[in-house]
Amino acid sequence: MAETLDIIQLRTFVAIDECGGFGRAASALHMSQPTVSQHVRSLERRLSQQLVQRDGRKARFTAAGSRLLAEARRILTVHDEALARLDATRTSAIVVGSTETAAEQVLPELLGRLRSAYPHRQVQFHIDRSTQMTEAVGKGTIDLAIVLDTGQSISGPEVGSLPLNWYAAPGWVPPSDDEAIPLVAYVEPCGMRQRALGELNARGRRVEIAAESGSLEGVIAAARAGLGIAVLPSAGKAPAGLVARHDFPDLGKILVRLITRRGLDADVEEAALDALDGFFTAPAYVHAVSA
Repeated sequence: MAETLDIIQLRTFVAIDECGGFGRAASALHMSQPTVSQHVRSLERRLSQQLVQRDGRKARFTAAGSRLLAEARRILTVHDEALARLDATRTSAIVVGSTETAAEQVLPELLGRLRSAYPHRQVQFHIDRSTQMTEAVGKGTIDLAIVLDTGQSISGPEVGSLPLNWYAAPGWVPPSDDEAIPLVAYVEPCGMRQRALGELNARGRRVEIAAESGSLEGVIAAARAGLGIAVLPSAGKAPAGLVARHDFPDLGKILVRLITRRGLDADVEEAALDALDGFFTAPAYVHAVSA
């Protein structure tokens, strides 16, 4: 085994998992995708093990990669805590959270604006579900987070909205009226799941949960495999391998809110609000959601 592991490469490796892929990690870290790939290859050479394997257009961690991911998180936590203790002049990082469903479209704009406004502060990111994000902000472990308002009394300014659409695999055939509709959804609690069930039940349709997952990737994979139909927010672009189904009830839109921890610098919150306002009022976004 190699004597040392590079901290920057470990941070890149963790970002791939937290952002959901090489491309998103490259965008969040402000580096090129080839650089992200090079960091992974360097780690694989040092450990003499394959850490990531390609599955079509997706990248998945091997068993060795999952073990390294756990160790990398521990190493980075100890490293960053030690650095904070040893460098009293170091400005604290800004920790930004986002739901998986908003991360790809919204997070790059927000991270870019914060890094431009605070060039001497590190901007870290964390991606999870709205429920977990809200709890983390309440505990103060995340400074600010973009969350979906599922009607669970989330406090924070409304910054925009995302249309909720039905998605299924190309060629998926819905069941007849007397059969249950197979729904692919997030595990509970999930406001989108409840909205889908409510709309279908109101029309007298039976619904069965054909597959459920705690991650966006899992929901998309199950729908792509033809297990059922899924409900997801959209900014005009269907997830890869899925098509929008307009023959199902209109689900309207879901509000997006910015929540912040108590005591956060007002200037940081204002910069985040400006970035989000720029995204949701941009002509490209307005055209995408109205197309």
